[in-house]
Formats: sequence, structure tokens, C-alpha cells
Amino acid sequence: MKSINSIGLDEVQAVYSGPEGQLWELIMGEQIHIGGFVSSIDLAEKAGIGPGMKGVDFCCCNGAGMRFLVRFRDVAQMHGVDVTEKVIEQGRRRCKQEGLSGKIKFTLADVCDSGLEDASADFVWGEDAWCYVVDKEKLISEAARIVGPDGVIAFTDWIEGKAGLTDAEAERFLTFMKFPNVQDLEGYSDLLAANGCEVIAAEDTGRFGPYVDLYLNMLNMQLTYDALKIVGFDNELMKSMAAEMTFMQQLAHAGKIAQGLFIARKKK
Repeated sequence: MKSINSIGLDEVQAVYSGPEGQLWELIMGEQIHIGGFVSSIDLAEKAGIGPGMKGVDFCCCNGAGMRFLVRFRDVAQMHGVDVTEKVIEQGRRRCKQEGLSGKIKFTLADVCDSGLEDASADFVWGEDAWCYVVDKEKLISEAARIVGPDGVIAFTDWIEGKAGLTDAEAERFLTFMKFPNVQDLEGYSDLLAANGCEVIAAEDTGRFGPYVDLYLNMLNMQLTYDALKIVGFDNELMKSMAAEMTFMQQLAHAGKIAQGLFIARKKK
């Protein structure tokens, strides 16, 4: 697992409380993860998430994943946990506007110490957000604690690809993205197995490269003004961020970073 020491909870909260979070939503929509709706459908179908189930969304951000699950998978109840107050407030407003507050609730807490009851959920869900969590071991342990016997842990995340990152590449990528570390397929699989789960799927979705191409095209061809407005029309900052995204694009096409999909079942 590649990691850096300069990124922690404060830096992550700053991202989603400020212009960077707004930029990600501009180019990725409310579902701030690679693949959006397509990715969510894929994960839910492979994990068997369906009617009547109760779930917990770790690092739920604005709650878009939970709204998707309630609307399109007929999930009965969702409980989101996130450590950034601004996105929790935003999520509550959006759920109220869409008439979903009765099925979705939020808790402001560290996902490594959520305070939720043991075996209280049928599944734990996450989409491209666990890369922001410092202690991946505690994160997986907490997810395994919350799901009941035969419960499911289903998530996607940004991971190190099979081609591997050099130390210099990892430092640049992690610094730009405000990730304290980045796991790989084997690392997450090992953590799930160590916490009493049977790993059903651990795979590279193959989406990362094409979707980063899409995001850069949107910024360069359509959303330039909108993006500049978010960063206070700071052209130099915009150029710097574009350069880092282009670097990330190169890493993705080289197989050095990827979107991983993981599904595991808690053993009885």
C-alpha cells in the first residue's frame, strides 16, 4: 500500500468543504464517483442489493448513493456516515427536497468509529471514497462489525493498479487527490478475509482511463468557465489542476491506478 504522511482528516474535510469538492461535483455530478449511475447499478447487481434491505453508506458524502439505492434498488432504509459536516447538511437538504428523508438518515462521524450497532445492517456500501480514509484496517473492521451474519460489504474505490506506482508517482498522485494512502486489489481482499468475510469479487472495473478522458474533455470543451468561477477565476490554479489531472490520466491508461470493485460476505 502506497502512503504519504502529509495528508490527514483535516485535509480531506477541506476538500469537500471548499472549491475542490464543488469542482468534482461539476464534472462528475451528484454521484461523485467514476461511472456514476452505471457503476452503481453494476455494484448493486453484483452484490445482490435489493428490496427490503437495510444498508449503511460509509463516506456517504451528499447521500447520492443512498438516494440511488432507495429509488432504483428499492432498499428500505439507508444510514449514511461521513465526517464532513458540509456534505452531511447538503445531503439532508437534498433528501428532503426529493421526499426521501423518511428512508435516509445521516450521522456525522468517523467511519472507523461510527457508533452504529453491531450487526445492524444487511450491507455496507461505499463508492470511490474509502481512499480518503487513513486507517483502512479499522475501516474494514468497522464495516464487518456492522453487517450481520451473511451480510454484504460492497464498494468501489480508487486503487493502485496492477502495473504499480513508483514512489514518486504515488506521492504526486496522493498529494493532488488528498489521499493518505491507496490500497490495491490484494490489500483490500486480505483485509476483508482477515475480518471474517468471504471475498466474492475483487476486480478492476476498467473504467478509470475512459472516464478521466471524459472529465478532461468536459473541462476543456464545455465547462471551462464554470470551473474557473469555482476557483475564483484563478487561471494559474486552473492550469495547475489540469496538469495534475492529465498526469492522473496518464497513470490510469498505464494501468498504474484503477477503480476497484469489491464484494464480500460476512461468514456466519
